[in-house]
Amino acid sequence: MNRDLNREMEDVLAGLEGRRPRLLLHACCAPCASSVLERLYPHFQLTLYYYNPNIHPEEEYRKRAEEFPKLLRAAGMEDVELVVPEYDPEPFFEAAKGLESAPEGGERCEKCFDLRLAKAAEYARIGGFDFFCTTLTVSPHKNAPLINSIGERLSERFGIPWLPADFKKKDGYLRSIRLCRTYGIYRQCFCGCLYSAGER
Repeated sequence: MNRDLNREMEDVLAGLEGRRPRLLLHACCAPCASSVLERLYPHFQLTLYYYNPNIHPEEEYRKRAEEFPKLLRAAGMEDVELVVPEYDPEPFFEAAKGLESAPEGGERCEKCFDLRLAKAAEYARIGGFDFFCTTLTVSPHKNAPLINSIGERLSERFGIPWLPADFKKKDGYLRSIRLCRTYGIYRQCFCGCLYSAGER
């Protein structure tokens, strides 16, 4: 049975009853964050967490990180906190070992999702957040049911509620493209990792 992840998220939002709990939003890039922020900002106190050791090279990592303040200013969301960890690609290379030739969207990507969301869940637990989530599902190239299943498993492990979502629904992806054009946000043409860059 296919889940209606959008409906599940709407049910959670309805249950907030006007409260704005703290949500740690793992963000892969400003373009993906744009429409997701627009959707979640009225409901949560948001912190963007840019943990992406898959991005290569460091110059690309920093270029993407620099777009977040620009996005937040343009969107009038300067109260959203931004956390940018130091660049360290080694955890990704370790997770991807033996899967370098795996096709895009396959097992290597699953390991990458798990790595990034586990770090987000750990950060959310330490920081006392009420929920955690990711912008990854806004992309039509990403498997939303898989990402949500990873998030839910990590929710149990770390004790932080996962916000179910498929942000590409309700034209979320198309909206992100429009917002990037409006705000002049840099949009990259690959997910970020060394191996996907080779497949570009």
